[in-house]
Amino acid sequence: MVRKDLKRSGAWVFRGTRIPISTVFENLQDMSIDELIEEFGVAREQVEAVLQFVAASAEVPAPRP
Repeated sequence: MVRKDLKRSGAWVFRGTRIPISTVFENLQDMSIDELIEEFGVAREQVEAVLQFVAASAEVPAPRP
């Protein structure tokens, strides 16, 4: 759901919106995912895709022998 061609002023945005993906991280501490969806008009699948991508990116690769 997040593609390279979905940028606005250099910021990644949710497809079909002008909402920067950073909005999730800026508000997740104070809002639930349901509140984010309602407040910013993004789909649950979009928010979950962003969170899954970040979680996978944060995984530490196994050390090489």
